[in-house]
Amino acid sequence: MSSPTPAHARSLAALHARSLTVSLGPSIVLDEIDLDVVPGRRIGLTGPNGVGKSTLLRALAGAIHPDRGTVTATPPGAAIGHLLQEHERRVDETVESFVRRRTGVADAEHEFHAATAALAAGTGGADERYAEALERWLGSGAADLEARLGVVWAELGLAERLMHQPMVTLSGGEAARVGLAVLLLSRFDIHLLDEPTNDLDLDGLARLEAWVLSTHGAMVVVSHDREFLRRTVTHVAELDPFSHRLTMFAGGWDAFLREREVSARHAQERYDEYSDRRSTLLGRAQREREWATQGLRRATRNADDNDKHIRSFKVAQTEQLAGKAARTERALERLEHVDEPREAWQLRLTFGETARSGTRVVELSGAVAVRGDFRLGPIDLHIATGERVVIVGDNGGGKSTLLEVILGRRTLAEGDRRIGPSVVVGELEQQRVQLYSEGSLLDAFMAETGWSVPDARTLLAKFGIGADEVHRPTRTLSPGERTRTVLAVLMAKGTNLLILDEPTNHLDLPAIEQLETALEVFGGTVLLVTHDRSLLESVRLTRRITVASGRIVSDERL
Repeated sequence: MSSPTPAHARSLAALHARSLTVSLGPSIVLDEIDLDVVPGRRIGLTGPNGVGKSTLLRALAGAIHPDRGTVTATPPGAAIGHLLQEHERRVDETVESFVRRRTGVADAEHEFHAATAALAAGTGGADERYAEALERWLGSGAADLEARLGVVWAELGLAERLMHQPMVTLSGGEAARVGLAVLLLSRFDIHLLDEPTNDLDLDGLARLEAWVLSTHGAMVVVSHDREFLRRTVTHVAELDPFSHRLTMFAGGWDAFLREREVSARHAQERYDEYSDRRSTLLGRAQREREWATQGLRRATRNADDNDKHIRSFKVAQTEQLAGKAARTERALERLEHVDEPREAWQLRLTFGETARSGTRVVELSGAVAVRGDFRLGPIDLHIATGERVVIVGDNGGGKSTLLEVILGRRTLAEGDRRIGPSVVVGELEQQRVQLYSEGSLLDAFMAETGWSVPDARTLLAKFGIGADEVHRPTRTLSPGERTRTVLAVLMAKGTNLLILDEPTNHLDLPAIEQLETALEVFGGTVLLVTHDRSLLESVRLTRRITVASGRIVSDERL
């Protein structure tokens, strides 16, 4: 058993992946991946949805075993923190227990108590086990967790009552801030972060960015938030969907975008040059062969060429042409093959539209709604047809509750809600549970849209949901698959009021760009809740509503 790792060595912890290969069923997901995750290097891991980003993080964390290759931590006792894409919601786990488990404190305490008991019992090797357990306990931050927890809890604006609630009772925003608290409280040597920006408000994003920039340990982060990547990463590792291999770019996010664009242009130029040269040689070889064949026939069949010297001369010319053709064909064989650049599958999104609604879309008068001890309202709100409204505010301020009131899913304690009679709502809700069931995705999609099996399968395939996925229970889909499925529903069904709650969560960057384009051309009314700063800058908006502490504190025309 190894001796405890000194604290100064732990601060220099690194991960080294060599020839890492992972398959899921018959499909290779990761192929011969080499990656060095070293201190001071903040690596942004990017690639299309389904390419294997989360799988790579799991392999680096030791959560799955590769088919081939190795992942080595230096020193061997380095503590690796893996933040999952979706916050775990165990029914029997309180928020406090979740924090202790995800920071590594719970495991460290368990091992320390066991090692202490072994030492007291005089078990063989107990001295060494106790020393290692003590080092791990101290390194996890268990000694002062209680004190630090109170400070972080207050800074994030989390209510003390949440500490004793089950995780399953938290809203998306509350769960996101608890996840952020875990990061701020953690004492891991290496951090692997899978979509840490999901559901965070602007204050949470600022705190996350500050924490990332102040963390000198090794880090890999998967994120759809372009502004977050632009501000934080020092390197970008791109997973290729065709080769399943990894390419590393140094210099940050903007440098990666520039270098990738230049690389793609050069690759196309190399292929075009190769294709033109090959076409030229093929054409020349074919002409030379045809000329040689025609000349030989003329030389042997032409009756007026009785002079054997003339015939010999013509035959010699024909043989020279054949020789030229052979040389051209050899040049063609020596031509270095260049593969045509392949484009990854991209989402092609448009929102289905129905007839324009009446002038009044939604109207709230003195609306009050109560959720536990949270009170929304009174709210007075009028949204007219064609408006493009963004609703912003800190987590827990009431944005999602306001959407529930607008949609009629939250009963009003006071006031009135009216929605126009010709309004047809299309919704992408925050938790992506609209089609969440034990039934198959295909059945759920057809029930929602009324489409036939062939049409449903064809449209889902356009959204990257293939033949293997359509028969899976919707509850087994990844967050990205669920998001794309709901977007497919919105494309299939006509709507004149789009309500999108954090729509960029779980989408890859090309899909987000398609979402921006689809929103731009949509002719109906839009209600958008997002903290994605790049999306806010890209999408045309006419109105911004700010919600805080259950009230509308600002309503401005843009």
